[in-house]
Amino acid sequence: MPKKQHIKKVLIIGSGPIQIGQAAEFDFSGSQACRAMQEEGVKVVLVNSNPATIQTDPEMADAIYIEPLRSEIIAKIIEKEKPDGILSGMGGQTGLNLTAELAERGALKDVEILGTPLEAIYKGEDRDKFRNLMLEIGEPVPKSIIITSLSQVEEAIQKIGLPAIVRPAYTLGGAGGGIARTREELLRIVELGLSRSRIHQVLIEESVLGWKEIEFE
Repeated sequence: MPKKQHIKKVLIIGSGPIQIGQAAEFDFSGSQACRAMQEEGVKVVLVNSNPATIQTDPEMADAIYIEPLRSEIIAKIIEKEKPDGILSGMGGQTGLNLTAELAERGALKDVEILGTPLEAIYKGEDRDKFRNLMLEIGEPVPKSIIITSLSQVEEAIQKIGLPAIVRPAYTLGGAGGGIARTREELLRIVELGLSRSRIHQVLIEESVLGWKEIEFE
């Protein structure tokens, strides 16, 4: 891919604290991205809430902001630094979520999203959009229903049955999801999933526990 000559300054979003499902690999990949940008003569603005990373070493970026990873804070940094592009994929789930939120706030109207396009983030993270994409390309998916409130749980039980798998949208490593075997478990997991999802959306899916799994490589 040829170098984009108009990109002179890039904002890189870090992944924040190391945690299960999003660990040190994003510190490493983000650090490599910083080095690669600098080698190409591109100025790097780094935002990360975790000071105990390689990324936040002074030589890794031209400007480093150790701030809470919230869209309203990053929007102010964008307004001040005026980057030409934003690289979100190096921040894992955190970076992808924040990029979507920044776009929805209108903070990226003059900033090019590099790497994963915004539409791909939506299709990959929104459970309804992802399910519809799979159906469009002819991939079979388990029976499922999208819900956005606890009041829809009874409808889900009638349509999907139990046990059921709960998959919240826009969450890290399946956080807030799980397998529910009873109505009480389903209510508890859905409530947690809705609270974890930035768009307050959960997919309840037919369980495939006990199915034979065949893998081809």
